Amino acid sequence: MLKRFLPALALALAMSSPASASVKASHVIQRAIDGFVRPAYASLHDHADGLAKAMDALCQAPSQGNLDAAHAEFSATVAAWSSAEIIGFGPIKENNRLERMLYWPDRKSIGLKQVQAALAARDPTATDPAQLAGKSVAMQGLGALEFVLYGDGSEALAGKDDPYRCAYGAAIAKNIETMAADVDAAWKKPDGFAALWAKPGPDNALYRDGTEAVTELVGVFINELEMVRDVRLKGFLGAKPDADKPRQAIFWRSQNTGLSLAGNLSGIDTLFEASKLGDALPEDARWMAESIHIQLVNGIATARSVQGLIDKALADPVEREKLEHFALITSSLSGLIGTRLTAEFGLTAGFSSLDGD
Repeated sequence: MLKRFLPALALALAMSSPASASVKASHVIQRAIDGFVRPAYASLHDHADGLAKAMDALCQAPSQGNLDAAHAEFSATVAAWSSAEIIGFGPIKENNRLERMLYWPDRKSIGLKQVQAALAARDPTATDPAQLAGKSVAMQGLGALEFVLYGDGSEALAGKDDPYRCAYGAAIAKNIETMAADVDAAWKKPDGFAALWAKPGPDNALYRDGTEAVTELVGVFINELEMVRDVRLKGFLGAKPDADKPRQAIFWRSQNTGLSLAGNLSGIDTLFEASKLGDALPEDARWMAESIHIQLVNGIATARSVQGLIDKALADPVEREKLEHFALITSSLSGLIGTRLTAEFGLTAGFSSLDGD
């Protein structure tokens, strides 16, 4: 685990004793919580609420206009989730919320088959948010709702021919909103997970000292960059065009692949800036913080510029070059954060939670 490799972090943060180490770490973590985590999950809650209301409006009055509105709210929720999801620990991990919010990747189409089966059988229990919450994680999150809104047969949502499909979509949206509300509330609790993370100490069951608390934060940057590049991007972008797998791209049906990748980096950038972790670097190494920010902004803009159907983007040399450039940016960031910045903090380079280290 990463916690084994932080003997110099206290010194890097100018911490002179165990007590002052926890105090200094508390400042870093509290800034991360107040400046990013709480606002990110509050934004997700707001957008999920708008999505649930849009789905209800669509079901009550089916029309192309209301379907377009539901599509817009879905994309806004995807963007909010993509930013917040980089904090994949704490309340979002409770009750399988992380997997229930987004079951992905689904390489064997297990989730897709379950959603299609529910639509084909018109399972009445899937239209009840309370009962849906107890079903397979693949049936109740953003991936399931994407198929309802954009998959085969979704054009029927603009009319009155398939009320079941809309009712199922509305239940999914309500379930997403409930989870978002619960996580938002959990992060806001003064004596909840946020207090555990921001107040490390010998009596803390999760974070015994400041080093462990900051390790959690640093791990977000290292692991999420690797996830974005190696799982999200390289899951569909092949080394050569004939190795591309466009239908393995996240949110490909809704044409939100670039939006999602941009959201991930936007979350990383906002978290890094809010925590002011770069201020803990030695003076002659603080250029790294500015370089990290610049590269993240570049990556965000590059991902956002990839729009439309992902298979067409992959087939277009100009668009494909953008995706390859995005891969280079994330690789550069991994080197900068995962090797150079962590070395300044006394971490061992090459840590990855994705490969089992």
